Amino acid sequence: MPLLKTIMVALLLITLLVTTSAQAQFGRRYRIEQNNPPATEVIVARWHFGTNGAIGHFGWSHNYPSSDENFNGFILQSTRIDIEVPSYRIVELGSDEVFDYPFAYVSEPGEMDLTEKEVENLREFINRGGFVLMDDFDGPWQLDTMRSQVRRAFPDRPFIRLEPDHRLFRILFHLNDLNGMAHYVPGGDITYYGMLNDGGEVAIAAGHNNDLANFWDWYDQAYSPLKPAADAFRLGINFVIWSMTH
Repeated sequence: MPLLKTIMVALLLITLLVTTSAQAQFGRRYRIEQNNPPATEVIVARWHFGTNGAIGHFGWSHNYPSSDENFNGFILQSTRIDIEVPSYRIVELGSDEVFDYPFAYVSEPGEMDLTEKEVENLREFINRGGFVLMDDFDGPWQLDTMRSQVRRAFPDRPFIRLEPDHRLFRILFHLNDLNGMAHYVPGGDITYYGMLNDGGEVAIAAGHNNDLANFWDWYDQAYSPLKPAADAFRLGINFVIWSMTH
C-alpha cells in the first residue's frame, strides 16, 4: 500500500505540473503586446474593436503577432513596397489613430459588437479612402453578425459577391481558384464579399469561410501545405496593392 500511495502521489504531482505548464503556455500565447512600427510606407493596422464575447473577446488578436510578421516579410520579399517585418500595429477602432493607417486587418469580424464611436470611425475611415480586410470567420451566424455591424455604418450599401475574375484577385498575382485553401479551413466553400466606396471600388473585402492568418502564421509547419499557404500570401498582397491604388 505505501508503494501504491507513493505512485499515486507522484502521478498527481506530474499531472499538476503538466497542467500548470500548459496554463502558463496558454497565458503566454495570449499575452498581447503593442508594437511600435518603423516609419515605412505601409503599416498594417490590426484593429481592436468591441466584441460580443462569442469567441472569448480575443478573436481580434488571433495569430498575432507571428502572422503579421510573416505576412510583412512576404510583402518585403515579393514587392518593392517600403515595408519591414515589424511594420504592424494594434489600433483601437474607436481612436483617431485609426486614420493614420489606410490598410486595416480585422480578425474574427463575426465577434464584432461595435461601439457608436467605432461605427462612426468605420464610416469615416472608408469615406476617407481606407481599405479593410476582414478575415477568419465562418458559418452563417458570423457572416450575419459582420454584415449587421457594417450595416450600422453603411445602411444603404450591401455586400456583393466578388467573383474569382474580379480585378482585385488579379492585380498582381492571378488567383483563379479561391477554394484551393478551403480544405484546410472550416466552413465549406470560400466566398469573398465586397462593400464598395463612393467611387464604386471595393473598400471592404470579407473572406467568408477563410482564415488567411492561419496560413500566414503556420506556413512553415509540416502540417501546413505550401500551395494554399502561398496562395494566402499572394491574396493578401493583392489586397495591400489594391488598397494603395484604388
